[in-house]
Amino acid sequence: MLSDLLAAFTPLNLLLAVGGIVAGTIIGALPGLTATMAVAVLTPLTFAMEPASAMIALGAIYTGAIYGGCYSAILINTPGTPSAIATTFDGYPMARRGDADLALTLANLASVIGGLVGALALFALAPPLAEVALAFGPVEYFWLAVLGLTLIASLSEGSLLKGLIGGCVGLSIAMVGTAVVGGDVRFTFGVAGLLGGVNVVAALIGLFCIPVVVDLVAHPGAHMEMAESGRGYRMAEALAEVRRGGWNLARSSAIGTFVGALPAAGGAVAALIAYAEARRSSPRPERFGKGAPQGVLACESANNATVGGGFIPTLVLGIPGTPPDAIILGALLVHGVRTGPNLFQEQSAIVYTFMAGLLVSTLLMLPLGLLLGRYAYRSIIAVPKTLLAPTILLMTILGTYAIQGSQDDVVVMLVLGVAGWLLGRAGFAAAPIVLGVVLGGICEQGFVQGWLIGGAQEDLLGMFFGRPISLAILAVIALTLLYPVLAPRLWRVRAEA
Repeated sequence: MLSDLLAAFTPLNLLLAVGGIVAGTIIGALPGLTATMAVAVLTPLTFAMEPASAMIALGAIYTGAIYGGCYSAILINTPGTPSAIATTFDGYPMARRGDADLALTLANLASVIGGLVGALALFALAPPLAEVALAFGPVEYFWLAVLGLTLIASLSEGSLLKGLIGGCVGLSIAMVGTAVVGGDVRFTFGVAGLLGGVNVVAALIGLFCIPVVVDLVAHPGAHMEMAESGRGYRMAEALAEVRRGGWNLARSSAIGTFVGALPAAGGAVAALIAYAEARRSSPRPERFGKGAPQGVLACESANNATVGGGFIPTLVLGIPGTPPDAIILGALLVHGVRTGPNLFQEQSAIVYTFMAGLLVSTLLMLPLGLLLGRYAYRSIIAVPKTLLAPTILLMTILGTYAIQGSQDDVVVMLVLGVAGWLLGRAGFAAAPIVLGVVLGGICEQGFVQGWLIGGAQEDLLGMFFGRPISLAILAVIALTLLYPVLAPRLWRVRAEA
């Protein structure tokens, strides 16, 4: 095993790790060019490599793409990848007040910590975690989505009612198109391009990016406060914030690893759940959504931990945990690597070299990410608004079109963007709407499938409320809903003590 681990440190594998991190980060930072697209576009380049080297390159690309989404999320309020949705909640407010350099450094440190936790979990806990992931059925996914929807209460700025209405708007958008179960056509209004539903990435770009472009044009002031000269990476401040948020980082990384191991869940769900728990457990929850550093730490550690977590069912069971994992699984088959329970016995050399390479790639993300982030920050600051606004608009249009090569996605993106700007003017935040869009499909599919299975077994109550994992998630839901009521009393008791 030691020789297999050391094989990851050959010059070629180190070079592939560096190149993969840089390429993935750049692609992930561009709105619309997701981690899935980064892996898909660059996978053919690995076909001539040895299997272990190819896996290291693909793992580095995937890791870099998930991390790269934080750049545009923090600097222009547009998540480069869906995993960076929650990063916009506090990252962009930090940038607006002149703390973009600190936010980027925090995102980098959190990404490295979360990535290391996920990779170590892959190394040590792959078989048992894969068994837990396999035990998740439709009902468990439904309750997991409901847990994510409880975040609406946390994301509602000012008015809880408006937050709930926004969440319902998002769920309605998620219902557009042909139903996953049953095939019913809903809310298409005769438009053939909507039969496949509203693309989630196109909706995210529209709801987050178009309002930013409109505000850039509408307001004469600077788009971002200039940071004080000489502050650099602000590493001392960032490390102090990391020390204060040690439990937050550990909890968020664990959430990311576990959610990443669930097939089809992904980094967006992990980051949203981690953000909700960070806000609920904070003694100052009112700071979240206004530029709280702990919010950035929670989101970035969780979504990067899904990389290692997603490889657990991919390698152990042959079931991809995330869409990029599905592409990587196909690439492994091309290289003759057969995933499954016997992988660790029959091709252990390749697996252990890859695991070590994933750890190396995550560590390399620290210096490379800081350098790329500093360059991106200076570029955004230096570009005048007259060039920045049309450039962002062009990037969003090209990125949206590149998702599926569909003009309909571009139209949907623009329509939702204008609607998001109008709703924002009326006091409706984009975050609850996006939450409904992301979790709506998971929630509906899990509920309908669970209802059909429970009805066939004539045990609906037992299906939804009698399974151990479902009961555990329900307990977490109850705890998170009651925590805002109980938290003030707990903090008051501690203060008195």
